[in-house]
Amino acid sequence: MSPRFPCLLLWLALGAAAPAADAPRTLVFFGDSLTAGYGLDDPATESFPALIQARIDAARLPWRTVNAGLSGETTAGGLRRVEWILRQPVALFVLALGGNDGLRGLEPAVTAANLQAIIDRVHARSPDARIVLAGLQLPPTMGEDYTRAFAALYPALAARNRLVLVPFLLEGVGGRAELNQPDGIHPNAEGTARVAATLWQTLQPLLGPAPAPADQPAPPPAPGNKLASPRVPR
Repeated sequence: MSPRFPCLLLWLALGAAAPAADAPRTLVFFGDSLTAGYGLDDPATESFPALIQARIDAARLPWRTVNAGLSGETTAGGLRRVEWILRQPVALFVLALGGNDGLRGLEPAVTAANLQAIIDRVHARSPDARIVLAGLQLPPTMGEDYTRAFAALYPALAARNRLVLVPFLLEGVGGRAELNQPDGIHPNAEGTARVAATLWQTLQPLLGPAPAPADQPAPPPAPGNKLASPRVPR
């Protein structure tokens, strides 16, 4: 065998494994039934991850979304399955879990510990990934002290881990009957569109500017910033 042949095989293997420069980056929405689009006629097109993907496509941004929402999911369940989600390269990770913990009356400290463990695993598997933490709030029927402690765990986690925080995922939607399904918990199609709009305000700056069209000429230099002529060596 020629000594160059193994080198060629290695080069081909490395080239095949390397992602294409223009391959879309991955945005994962990791949550529960709110993320999954529970109760919507067509979650594949009406859930807020799908609506975010539509905005991404309209802006011609090189991103693809993954809806990793699972109805009934708790933070403990999320911790058990996050490794499976992280088998793919992730550039942006939206963590939207905890609502089911709160509705079950679990201790906020337990919820916070599980969310911290999920955050740690994302950082370990995808060190360059940005994490967005979506805050959640509970109805007042859960008790004033409990709802206050539950709401406070999200900004505390975001500050401790330097995460991007969405203070309340259901801002402007939670508690409004006309924007929710009959259960009063899950947004209807109009409410979900508002959730997507809230998230987009946070996500858009993290996704980067849209690429310029290939046939668009480069803008001329600004006045006073003319490019210097290269010096010819003597």
